Amino acid sequence: MNKPTWQLTATTIKCEAVDDEITIMVNPDGTAKCASYDKYGSPDKKTLADMEKKARKLGFSPKCEGPMCRRITDYRDRIIAEED
Repeated sequence: MNKPTWQLTATTIKCEAVDDEITIMVNPDGTAKCASYDKYGSPDKKTLADMEKKARKLGFSPKCEGPMCRRITDYRDRIIAEED
């Protein structure tokens, strides 16, 4: 694996799990995180109420799939593979 020449890369996507846009960040060492995990992983009362409204509207309960959901790992893997 070549040493990456970048410091951080990020993308914003529509996350179907929480029905909102999220930003995924990947570091050159392969660590990755979702900038919205704090908001949706452990929602405060306001966010929880918003998610409950979305659930009624959408017919399913939006729920964060965790700090290493497939959206995060898929993006991380794609970015790292581009470096090889």
